[in-house]
Amino acid sequence: MKRSTNILMLVMVVVLMAFPLWRIQKPAPGPDGKEAEIFRGSDDQAKDLIGTIAPGYKPWFKPIMEPPSDEVGSLLFALQAALGAGFIGYYLGSAVTRSKMRREQEKQC
Repeated sequence: MKRSTNILMLVMVVVLMAFPLWRIQKPAPGPDGKEAEIFRGSDDQAKDLIGTIAPGYKPWFKPIMEPPSDEVGSLLFALQAALGAGFIGYYLGSAVTRSKMRREQEKQC
């Protein structure tokens, strides 16, 4: 592929990733008046539950970097999952290819 095609595809991926986060609208507050959260995960729910069970609990450490919003936190989590899946897929693919090449070499000898 040409370099310009690769750059165009990279730009399109970034646009496709950023556009939904930019266009999303926050839902109206619930019946209890509490503001609805769009990207709330199990970590937040566990933190709230710990706060209810043991109000005096102090965390062991503080995060190195706090994402500016929940959406960015979700994006970073998805990126981490994608990189991990890519690494595992690459490893498994190369292991299978190595195994096939080894068997072909043994057949030739």
